[in-house]
Amino acid sequence: MIISGIADEGAEGLKRQIELQKMLGWQNIELRLIDKTNISEIDDNSFERVFALLQEENMGVICFSSPIANWARPVTSDFSRDVDDLKRSAVRMRRLGTEYIRIMSYPNDGLEQREWRKEVFRRLKELTRIAAGENITLVHENCSGWGGRSPENLRILLEEMDSPNFQIVFDTGNPVAEGHSREESWSFYEAARPFIKHIHIKDCKLSEDGEVIYTYPAEGLSMVREIIADALAGGYKGAFSIEPHLAVQIHLGSDMAAGVNPEEIYLEYGRRTNKLLEEL
Repeated sequence: MIISGIADEGAEGLKRQIELQKMLGWQNIELRLIDKTNISEIDDNSFERVFALLQEENMGVICFSSPIANWARPVTSDFSRDVDDLKRSAVRMRRLGTEYIRIMSYPNDGLEQREWRKEVFRRLKELTRIAAGENITLVHENCSGWGGRSPENLRILLEEMDSPNFQIVFDTGNPVAEGHSREESWSFYEAARPFIKHIHIKDCKLSEDGEVIYTYPAEGLSMVREIIADALAGGYKGAFSIEPHLAVQIHLGSDMAAGVNPEEIYLEYGRRTNKLLEEL
């Protein structure tokens, strides 16, 4: 069983990110931001330093958590940017022995529902075609975008793509965080289950006024324990990767709350995840 994390939630620099992983007994990492720049967008010289450090520390990379088609790139955004990120990432992934790259499915930006769906499918089919040619796999995260709107949308999207190079990274916390009920979390999971290659462990609950409050794993409304137990019982062989969001949503450019130590929170989240997976 591979347990890992999106370690930019614990530290900005890669060296410290790696140290945090090792403190938790983990020999793999999911790369997202390195010194505030996504792994898919850093320049070539920076990547060479990243590659050298990962090799030196014997740290595997299970996934590139890219910005492709994400919450900041609506369906009207420049598609060439996503194509460039994917092609650049594919070269880097091959060097690191990494198969999976996380994407989303384009939030709407004023288009009619039919046009939104049509453009999402057009873009994702082209990205899937490129991924197949590069021998890598896109893993769609159930977050902002057309495929994260409902379990039915997710099913339709998977049927439409119909490719081994388009699979799922299931994020346990996103349904509740995106305004869905606890029960719908399970419906999202059921729609995704046959295609899940990677799992993000995240949990949250809602305040009385509906504000999203992130929690440690299995302390919120996201059915984390139930989903992981079912995945393991069904023979799941992929990795688990923590994404706490407790200290800060670093990928959104949010500021750290006063008095918060992201390293301590990341380590505690990791320890609790290790314990949860041991129990299951």
